[in-house]
Amino acid sequence: MKYLLMMHLPPGAREYDIFDWPPEALQAHMAHLDAINRDLAAAGELVDIEALTPPSQARLVRAGRGGAPVTDGPFAESKEFLAGFWIIDVDAPERAHAIAARASAAPGRDGKPLDMAIEVRQVMEGPAARGNR
Repeated sequence: MKYLLMMHLPPGAREYDIFDWPPEALQAHMAHLDAINRDLAAAGELVDIEALTPPSQARLVRAGRGGAPVTDGPFAESKEFLAGFWIIDVDAPERAHAIAARASAAPGRDGKPLDMAIEVRQVMEGPAARGNR
């Protein structure tokens, strides 16, 4: 089963204020996430991982007249925002939850776990995808 694990930065987080952290705090945070990524890759569970640009660079796009894109944004003021995601392929939802809990505990600026929200959503599969498993 594939799952999308979405890392939401907490309310009140400035746009990637992580880059303003003391170097040792940033290194500890990144080392925690890198260890998760290495373990997932070694277990064959990592499908993809991506970091996202901040909300100030985000745009909502809708089809306008004649299908032309109509954009809205940027969104610098956000209650919380999606910082990145993993796509994993695991045998059970409990495994996806365990990985999310580990990611949630990444150390913050003060070295304490951030306890950030990691949204876990199963990737839907259509009949053709199920037949290929």
